[in-house]
Parts: sequence; structure tokens; C-alpha cells
Amino acid sequence: MSETGSDYILTISCPDTVGIVFAVSGFLAERSCNIIDSAQFGDRISGLFFLRINFSTGPGGPSQPVLEADFAAQVADRFAMTWKLHDTRRRPRVLIMVSKFGHCLNDLLYRYRTGYLPIEIPAIVSNHRDFYQLAAWHNIPFHHIPVTPDNKAQQEQRLLDIVNDEKIDLVVLARYMQVLSGALCERMAGRVINIHHSFLPSFKGAKPYHQAHARGVKLIGATAHYVTSNLDEGPIIEQEAERVDHTMTPDDLVAIGRDIENIVLARAVRYHVEHRVLLNGSKTVVFR
Repeated sequence: MSETGSDYILTISCPDTVGIVFAVSGFLAERSCNIIDSAQFGDRISGLFFLRINFSTGPGGPSQPVLEADFAAQVADRFAMTWKLHDTRRRPRVLIMVSKFGHCLNDLLYRYRTGYLPIEIPAIVSNHRDFYQLAAWHNIPFHHIPVTPDNKAQQEQRLLDIVNDEKIDLVVLARYMQVLSGALCERMAGRVINIHHSFLPSFKGAKPYHQAHARGVKLIGATAHYVTSNLDEGPIIEQEAERVDHTMTPDDLVAIGRDIENIVLARAVRYHVEHRVLLNGSKTVVFR
């Protein structure tokens, strides 16, 4: 029981059927919980239903363990839900990985320090030493983990040790220019976000618009996506675009591209840590 009340975010995905919202809202109402905002989507193609509810409990309301146990027994099991209850007071712990291009790292650190990103950053990992001073200025531990074909497995284990020791919720590849192994991708499924400095995905062959729909394209431009064992083909979280013309030099395009990458990656991280992204097969549902 909470003396002051708490705010939670409940995320749900399950087979679509009649009565889901009624059951969830009724469960919350019976416990005097107040719904602050709610978003839902029923995918007629996959047959899945997605729901995100931000609600609060009043003083003397049920604790999180009690809510979770009761919800599982009374609602979730009945609808075969994949679900999670998040306490909004807890800031997700994010590990940032970077190589030699530091614009995304610098942007994320600025947004973190100014409070735009409600996260904690316990560690920065790099295969180069270029940004150890930047990490020190932000008072964040910097781990230099150089990777070669001969030591890749050993160094990925070092990375996993940091993830476990620091209780990391999310890994962000902020222009980290090393390919993660398939085994690591599977182990960290849904917990690694990458920014790709190009247009993804690239569709070939027949019915490109059907292919685009199947992949959940948001925009054409720089792409933030979850990392999977299929290189640069993970579920897309966010995209952005910028028009260019014949007057621009390659350096102009690089500068514009870096700005787009910063924006797209920051949005994707924020959507994830605010529990706005739900996986829908090879796509995502993003409740903005």
C-alpha cells in the first residue's frame, strides 16, 4: 500500500478481441486508479491489440507488486496478454556506445543533462578512446573496449558484464561502427537501438509499397531501429527527412545528415524510455 500514491504506465499487447479495454479500465476503477491518458490500436492484419495506459493510484492505493499479481490473475491471463507495469518514478538505465563520430553521443548527453531524456547513463562504451574526456566531463564512467575479429566474443562478454553489473535497461548505438554478433542481438532483443545514417529499409523487386507497409516505414530519411541479427533490418521506431538540392555540397549533406540523426535517435530513445513503443512482429506501434 502506498501512502502518497504513484504514477504507472501499463503496456499491453494481445490477440484482439471484444472487452479488453473494458476489462482493463474496470480493473483500474475498482482500485480507485485514475487514468491520465490512454492510447490503443487494433491491427487488423496481425490480429493483435496494443494498449498503453498512464494511470495514478491515490494515497493508500495498492502497491506495484499487488497490482501486478492481481492484474495477472484477473485480466492478463484471460486475454493472453504480453504486458508490463512501469513505475514512472524509476528512470531507465541507458548505456551508450560510440565509435569516432560523436554528434549523437554529445546530443544525447546534452538532452540527458537538461532533463529532456528521463534516463540515467551509468556507462559509455567505445572501441576508441576519442570521447573519454567528454564522458569524464559529464562524470560518466568510460569503458574502452577495442574489438578485433580475434577478440570479438571476449569483448562482447565484457559488454554484457557491464550491462549486468549496471542493471542496464537499454543500449543505444550512437554511431557505434561495429556489428554486434547474432548471439548478442538475440540476448538483448528489444533492448538495443541503433541510428542508421541512411534511408531504411531499401526495397527491391515487386510491390515496394507492400514491402514498406510490412516493415512499418514511418518516414524516408535517417532511421532509428531496434537491433536484430539481420543487419539494419530491425523494427523501425522513428525516421526523419530533410530536402536537399543541387546547390549543396557533400559537406552540406553530411552536416544536415548529422542533425537528422541527432533528432531521430533522441526521439527513438525518448519513445522507448517512456514506454511508447510496442513490438508488432517486424514492425512497431509507437504511441506518440
